[in-house]
Amino acid sequence: MSLCSVLLLSSCRSSDATSPSPASETQTNLTSPHSKQTPPKVMTPDWGIAATLIAMGYPPVAMGDKPFYREWVGKPLIPATTYDVGTRYQPNPEMFSQLDLDVVIDNSFYKHLQPMYGDLPIHSIELTSSSKIATWEDFIEPTLALGRAIDQPQAAQTYLDESKNQIIQAGQTFHKRYPHVKKLAVVQFADTNNLRMFSYNSLFQPALDAMGLELIAFDDGNQWGFMPIMLGDLAQLDEDTCLVVVEPIGDLLKVELEASLVWQRLGYSFDANPNAANKNRCLTLLPATWNNSGVASMNVLADRLMNATLVGNTDL
Repeated sequence: MSLCSVLLLSSCRSSDATSPSPASETQTNLTSPHSKQTPPKVMTPDWGIAATLIAMGYPPVAMGDKPFYREWVGKPLIPATTYDVGTRYQPNPEMFSQLDLDVVIDNSFYKHLQPMYGDLPIHSIELTSSSKIATWEDFIEPTLALGRAIDQPQAAQTYLDESKNQIIQAGQTFHKRYPHVKKLAVVQFADTNNLRMFSYNSLFQPALDAMGLELIAFDDGNQWGFMPIMLGDLAQLDEDTCLVVVEPIGDLLKVELEASLVWQRLGYSFDANPNAANKNRCLTLLPATWNNSGVASMNVLADRLMNATLVGNTDL
């Protein structure tokens, strides 16, 4: 399943039935410890922008695909006060028209929606890297631009500074727990035979770099930072590379993988016994970590790796 399929996944599903109705509930203004100024009321169709705003302390008033954010992004958690306007790629115009908004923040993927916004100011911000090898510096200006878009430039700078320190500290903790693990390959399963491997232009690269770890990939990534691979391609990984599998991955898929002769020959197992005499290859399963949320995703990735349980051989 391609990332485009994921992005359009919920276009045929209903919006969050538990979200409050904009017409029947008064929206309270959000304030931040960084400024006494009331921030503008923001709507964004994009998960990455929503995640970064939440992490900075200024959640959007409304966003798209709120229920599926929980499955594919997870953290930071969405406040209950944030309205769900339907699918990201095609929000509900009637619901949108009832919102009291000051600004829309999107990116180029949602350009087709801009006529729906009428006279509202629009800021398009890309929380991705255009470099062949992504660096921390690639994400500084987009994050600062997001801060300027909500009239909170200092909050954005503070968030960047604190995030970099947290990611470095997470790396230090990881190395204390697993001193021999230096190289990680990060993948996500579409099915038992098709995966996406995150590459050097993804945000996993600068996050792992700040943690003092090395990202391993087979080739350059596409515009979303990954390359499609087959299950058997994992045989190209060196024995000293630990495989990081990013959820969601269903229980049935795990069972099918454990029964797969290819998976068995590769030497991986989700149920590996860390005390077994003949250990399987190093593997860990991480909760959903979105690849398009900029620094917010880097923070989540670092925190989850810091607390991850690696199974198999960690004496690489």
